[in-house]
Amino acid sequence: MQFIIHAYDGTDADAMDRRMAARPKHLAYAAQIKGRVICGGGILDDEGRMIGSAMVFEFPSQEDFDEYLKNEPYIVEGVWKDIRINRYNTVILNNEKIGA
Repeated sequence: MQFIIHAYDGTDADAMDRRMAARPKHLAYAAQIKGRVICGGGILDDEGRMIGSAMVFEFPSQEDFDEYLKNEPYIVEGVWKDIRINRYNTVILNNEKIGA
């Protein structure tokens, strides 16, 4: 079961500091769930500054994905303020068709 997250950071004066403080924990947490992250990266503004994140995951169930979200550092530490999650279906990855 795949999920896509579009998550936007807060827009307050401390938003970037919060992101940068939580970033090492966020990356380490993603590394702990080997094989679950299909892709992920920062959403950038016109000046190239990170203003959010987009990630695609594969989890066995909604419950497993929800458990991941409970401990996601960008959520726990208040980096992401506007989070949109949808079910997803990866069809092409690295120019190779992998799904229907």
